[in-house]
Amino acid sequence: MVVPLSSPKHTGWLEIAIDIDPVAHEALSAFLFGLGCQGLVSEDFTGHTLKAYWPFRENPENLRNRINGFLTELEGIFSEVHSSKLRLRNLQDQDWGHNWRRFFHPDRVTPNLKVFPAWEPIPKSTKGEVLRIDPGPAFGTGQHPTTRMCLRAMEKAPLAGSWSMLDVGTGSGILALYGARLRASRILAIDTDPEALRWARRNLSLNVQSAVIELSSGLLESLDESFDMIVANLILGTIVDLLPYFPPVMKQDGILILSGILREQVTRVETLLPQHGLKTVEVLYEKEWACMLVKKGV
Repeated sequence: MVVPLSSPKHTGWLEIAIDIDPVAHEALSAFLFGLGCQGLVSEDFTGHTLKAYWPFRENPENLRNRINGFLTELEGIFSEVHSSKLRLRNLQDQDWGHNWRRFFHPDRVTPNLKVFPAWEPIPKSTKGEVLRIDPGPAFGTGQHPTTRMCLRAMEKAPLAGSWSMLDVGTGSGILALYGARLRASRILAIDTDPEALRWARRNLSLNVQSAVIELSSGLLESLDESFDMIVANLILGTIVDLLPYFPPVMKQDGILILSGILREQVTRVETLLPQHGLKTVEVLYEKEWACMLVKKGV
């Protein structure tokens, strides 16, 4: 994942590399952007290292201390986080606004779907469905295992005719956009982050068949309609908090797709599902991540 924000004129960059378990990446990323981070890289999600970039500063110790303090807090929140390592280095000036793009490339994320960066041409020979994505500061290019598994789970759902979809925490909007490709007639994509909604709106404009998608900053617990498919690619803590609110917005034969969960966290989610009248019907795995397909219990 690469998240560029801007490329101001200055004499160089400060790179801070942090080795930390992926379960804390989302929380840490939000904190780093709050400190003025201009870009964030996790190359192909193959390791645990996040690299964050700021315009060069001669004395970065205050920044280092604030990050180390937050890392200590994360160790108290996530049992998987232990002794996170932080490294600093100064880089030569470079056009970050363009160089970051080498990390995001065309990718066949499912047998039927290929995702292209917004700035790359689509060959006429490309088969299957195609989405154009400009992730901006939002999560979701199709390269992360959790996103890929959600997209594959959406393909597995036996939906036909007129059906509706709810995308909880839409990020870049990629899941909602694929729902439109799968012929959903009504899609509500919600996110509490205004910046995510802004980039999701841009991605809607890059793709056809997006007219059925409604973007909203509304909360899950405030919704008064039900859906055939609900997709929530979040993190464990958020999923646990939202579990009571999924059943009221699920149609009786609807499917709930949960991702952002680590392999070892599946059991915990499964023990909580019956309390809310839910049951697991299938679990997909990729690397250390899992994606759960859930229905209402019978």
